[in-house]
Amino acid sequence: MADPEPFNPAESDPRRLRDALGAFATGVCVVTARGAAGPVGITANSFASLSLDPPLVLWSPARASRRFTAFAAADHYAVHVLAAEQFALGRHFALHGQDFALPGVSDNAEGVPLLPGCLARFECRREAVHDGGDHALIVGLVLRATSRPGAPLVFSAGRYGGFLAAQS
Repeated sequence: MADPEPFNPAESDPRRLRDALGAFATGVCVVTARGAAGPVGITANSFASLSLDPPLVLWSPARASRRFTAFAAADHYAVHVLAAEQFALGRHFALHGQDFALPGVSDNAEGVPLLPGCLARFECRREAVHDGGDHALIVGLVLRATSRPGAPLVFSAGRYGGFLAAQS
């Protein structure tokens, strides 16, 4: 198969770049924090490990989000990596970012809401916020982490799904 003709994202329909970026499958997470108006959560797929020593992670909220200010100002936050069976939890926080009336939610020592049953959780202290165009890059020092076995919830090409491991 021949490679497609390159395009300049600055001169093209933004949908073309979005579609190209959608070819990269990502995990789905919910980030929680305690804002000035109370607890806040948001579903995100812009999460990555940054460093093991020191333990740093980053994520990128959109500046257009109504919840952006709360997350950019939060001293502490938690990133919850969702399992394949937690699609409803991700959808909940995509639509209802201040509704924590869910079973099993607790607060950590810093007052950040923690969601139960996730594949992994990273409780972080904000280290830096950097400009990232229409997003910000929020870097956090991981203070505590948990993980369990299971399949992740995956997002690719505008769709959610599970992950099937390839045979070796």
